[in-house]
Amino acid sequence: QVQLVESGGGSVQAGGSLRLSCVDSGRTFRSLNTMGWFRQAPGKEREFVARIMWSGDITWYADSVKGRFTISGDGAKKSVYLQMNSLKPEDTAVYYCTVGGVGTANPAYWGQGTQVTVSS
Repeated sequence: QVQLVESGGGSVQAGGSLRLSCVDSGRTFRSLNTMGWFRQAPGKEREFVARIMWSGDITWYADSVKGRFTISGDGAKKSVYLQMNSLKPEDTAVYYCTVGGVGTANPAYWGQGTQVTVSS
């Protein structure tokens, strides 16, 4: 069973940085070789942010975060990180760690979410 534990959320002023972390402490099928992040802002639908595939170290990003966010991780440790720089108020959302899926598609598993608040 996948067990995702997220950390690193918080409040920051616009232009600041935060780093989210997530570890899958459960037993994950080897076929689930991607981890990533989605987010949901108040009153909006959940949306894709970034994803990394361990084999080939392939990454995908939403256009809205390209050049500002960087996803990284360690497949052997089943850990993924999201470095968020130049944060904007519109980045305010609950950020969810995910396992599985490719590209911008929905994942197989979701974490509980961690709040990120960016003030202007």
